Formats: sequence, C-alpha cells, structure tokens
Amino acid sequence: MIPQSMRPLLPYLKRYRWSFVAGAVCVVLSNGAWAGLPKVIGNAAQSLEGGVNRHKLFIFALQVLALAVVRGIFLFLTRWIVIGVSRDIEFDLRNDLFAHLESLSYSYYQRMRTGDIMARVTNDLNAVRMLMGPAIMYSANTVVFTAAALWFMMRNSPKLTFYAFLPLPVVSVVIQYFGRRIHERFERIQAMFSDISARAQENFSGARVVRAYVQEEAEIASFETANQEYIARSLKLVRLMGMLWPTLELMLGLAMVLVLWIGGREVLAGHMQIGAFTAFNIYMMQLTFPIIALGWVISIFQRGTASVGRLNEIMQEQPKISDGPEARDLYVEGEIEFRGLNFEYEGKPVLRDLNLRIPAGSSMAIVGPTGSGKTTLVDLIPRIYDAAPGMVLLDGRPIREFSLASLRESIGFVPQETFLFSERIRENIALGVSSATDQEIHNAADAANIARDIEGFPEQYQTMVGERGITLSGGQKQRTALARALIRNPRILILDDALSSVDTHTEDKILNHLREVMQGRTTIFISHRVSTVRNADRIAVLHEGRIVELGTHDELLALNGYYSDLYNKQLLEEELAEV
Repeated sequence: MIPQSMRPLLPYLKRYRWSFVAGAVCVVLSNGAWAGLPKVIGNAAQSLEGGVNRHKLFIFALQVLALAVVRGIFLFLTRWIVIGVSRDIEFDLRNDLFAHLESLSYSYYQRMRTGDIMARVTNDLNAVRMLMGPAIMYSANTVVFTAAALWFMMRNSPKLTFYAFLPLPVVSVVIQYFGRRIHERFERIQAMFSDISARAQENFSGARVVRAYVQEEAEIASFETANQEYIARSLKLVRLMGMLWPTLELMLGLAMVLVLWIGGREVLAGHMQIGAFTAFNIYMMQLTFPIIALGWVISIFQRGTASVGRLNEIMQEQPKISDGPEARDLYVEGEIEFRGLNFEYEGKPVLRDLNLRIPAGSSMAIVGPTGSGKTTLVDLIPRIYDAAPGMVLLDGRPIREFSLASLRESIGFVPQETFLFSERIRENIALGVSSATDQEIHNAADAANIARDIEGFPEQYQTMVGERGITLSGGQKQRTALARALIRNPRILILDDALSSVDTHTEDKILNHLREVMQGRTTIFISHRVSTVRNADRIAVLHEGRIVELGTHDELLALNGYYSDLYNKQLLEEELAEV
C-alpha cells in the first residue's frame, strides 16, 4: 500500500518497477546470507564441546567466507540497482518539472518568486531522490533482515525472542512522535530556504540598483538575519534527530540487557545450548545497525515526503492558457479585431468595451498615458492573457481556434522589458529559428540597426552576453530583441515601446528599415514618442481602457485632443533641446 504522501511518485515507481523487483531479489539474497552467518557461528561454538580440529575450523571458515562473499556481491548489486534507479527517477522528475514549468502561464511566474521555484527544483528534488534511493534500500534491508532474524531467533528460543522485542511498542511510539515532528520542522526549513534563495536571486539580478542606492550593507544585514533564522530552524531539526538515534539505541540496549540476563540463566539451567545462545546474541548485535538506520530512514522519509508535497504543488498547477478542443494549426493572415472587449486583471478592470479592427498588412500605433491598458491589449494577441471567448478575433476567427504553436510562431513580439539569455548574441537573435544562417542573422541585425555595434565587438556574433544581457546597453538590448523578432519573418509584428532606449537618430534609422520589413505584415507599435507612431496607417489613443481617439496622424492633430497635446509637448521639448 503506497502512503498518500508518496502517491505523486507512483508513475515513476511503476516505470521502474522491474528494476525495483531486481533490487528486492538482491535485498533478499544479501540479507539471507547475512542472517545465516550467526547460525554458522553458533554451530561452530556448539561444536567446540566435542573438541577442536583443523578440519572443523576449515569447514566453518569456508561457510563464513562463502556467506560473506554472497552478501558482498548482492549488497553491491542492491546499491547499484536501487541507487541507480533513484538517479533515473531524479532525472525523469527534473525533466518533467522543467517541462511542466515551461507549460505554465505567465501569470504563474508573476505570483511565484524565482528563488522559491529554484529551491524546489534543486533542494527538494534532492530530498526526493534520497527518499526513492537510500530510504527504500535501507527500509527494505531492515524489514527483510529483521524478518529473517526473527525466524531464526524464534527457532532458537521463543521466550527469549519475546523479551528481545519487548521494547518494540515503545519504539513504534517514539518513531511516530519523532517522525511527525521532523516532517513539520523540515517543511519550515524548506520554506525558509526558499526565502533565502529568492532573496539572493533578487539581489544578484538587482545588483545595479543595490549599488546605486548604496544598500550593500543593508542587504547583507537582511540576508544575515534570514540566514540566522534558517540556521536556527535547522539546528532545531538537528537536535530532534540527535535525540532520535540515542533513544532507539537505548531501546535496543535495554533489549540486549534482557537477553543477556534471561538467556544466560537459560544456558546455566541447561534449557538452552551455548551455540544457540551465541547465535541469538549475534542476531541482536546485527540488529543494531538496522535499528539505527531506521532512525536515519525516518528522517529521510519525512524530509522526502515534505519535499514531494512542495514539488507536487508545482505539478498540480495547470496552465490557465492552453489549446482547447477547437484549436487547430491554421495559417495566419494577420487581420486582428477586438470586438466588445472587456478584460480585468485580479478583479481590476483594465479594458472596457473596446472595439478595434486592424486589417492584415496594415500598421497600427497605440498611444496613451501609463496604466491605460496598452500592453495588456497587445498581450491578448499571442494569448499571454486570455480574453473571454469571441472578444479577440484573428482573420475573422475566434483566436482560440488557432493552436498556440501556430499563433505564436506567426508573431514577432518585442516586449517592454527586454530579456536576453546568457548566451552568444548569435543564439539570442536566432532564438526559435534553429535553421537560421549567418546571413539571415546579419540581415535581421542590420534591420534592427544593431549589426554595426555587434561587428565592433572583438568576437562579433559569438560575443557572450551576461545574465539578462547585462553587458549590453539598454539600446543594444532592445535592438537585439528587435532583431530576434524580425528573423522569424512573422505575419504580425508587435513592438511594445521597443525603441524607448534608443536616441531619436537611431530610431529614425530603425524605422526606415522597418518600413521595408513592415510591407505585407501587420505591425502594432506602442510608444510614447510621436516620432515613432506618426507614419502608422492609423493611431489609436487609449485612455482608462477605452479608445478615445482613432485616426491618422493628421486627423488626430485636427481633433486637438490627447494626441495633439502629446505632439505639441514633444515638439516643444525638441525645440528646447536645440537651444
């Protein structure tokens, strides 16, 4: 019967069931040989009453050697098979966790800290591996050897066996008490470890901000406080485990005192042979390690089950956005329509009764004050967020009829927050286009006006960028991300304030390149600069989740509304900058 806490691991146990069966056979043979050793020694001791000769000693020595060799061989095989399987399960579980995390929606990563996720897929995963390997192996060894030893001990003396196992009920109570406490404390320790990991990750990612605000000492002090709490919780667990093993040894010691006292009297009274008594005491000695190992196994089991629960929390998460039964791989032309769109995020309305149609192959610019819903609107196109059915249409079809793969492969998206991987510039540009040639990568970089910068680096396209592209300037990162979007040759190109970090001169160059690239594809700009959006086929002004102005650059200027005010303000800023 599989414990409830281990049910999530059942598929992995089934996958490697024959390996576990082979390991179980090795456990039986190994412990069978080990359990036969006291019997041989007992027979040798008993034979001393009839005198000692070399032949007897040679026979008994061969028997002991043979049992030791058999035990050694099958003990090696047990460890090789069971510990090997635990590594295989760790491999599979890590892959499954990563694949599942990759399938989860963006909203999951907005509410979960990166450090917490990393702690679970490293520290907790290691605890599960220990549960599936050493814990299973030592538990099996303890059960099999105890059963074999009990059978031999009962044959020698049922009365003595009763006294030997008399403390067992107390041991079970002790195990249950300590096991529950270890489980609770380890869960708290893992939660604290997640906090520490998250704090460290945030500090490393935000190193520039920490230094800019001279917060090194404050962050060190804060980390030290969290680390002290982690150590304090860990020491409580250490003290608890430190009490468990001596308690189990005390129970075993009491049992051995009873056996020596009562068994010795049985031998003196002639009710028990010296050989049987010798074998019985060796069995008691051999049970010492399994009993001590039992305390270690309890600790591993409680840690492992606590970690299984934490990992299962991830596996139970379901992607909020996925392909429905109506989804198919369809070709994307590029016509986009928002029809009576209402959208709220965490109960807060963001977009209200919005109607907008963007013809295929046209360009649409979206402007508006911060918080008006511009980014949320374009996030609905690649289904980073999902609107209600029928509110977002692509090529006249509800967007959910397009499979996520065919939809997103048709979209080139440059988000507000530029993210580059810790890889070569070449790999960052060619992301998702494994067949991209050097010429195609150069053309995309040239269109994004980053080719000259890259070719000025000593290693050019082989240049490694730091984490999140930290070794590049803000403008270089944005242009590299733009090149990454262009190389996909997408039917829909979305630029969410993608030129905010470049100067106006560089912006003009990029826009000139983009006019050629935009031919025949639907392009959506989000920008606060009029210079970026003025040549778009149409411009939509978004305010508090609604479109309040819509038209060409000249038409919006004639309205003397928000767009006109924005244009006049930026015109004044440019004139003042020239003075």
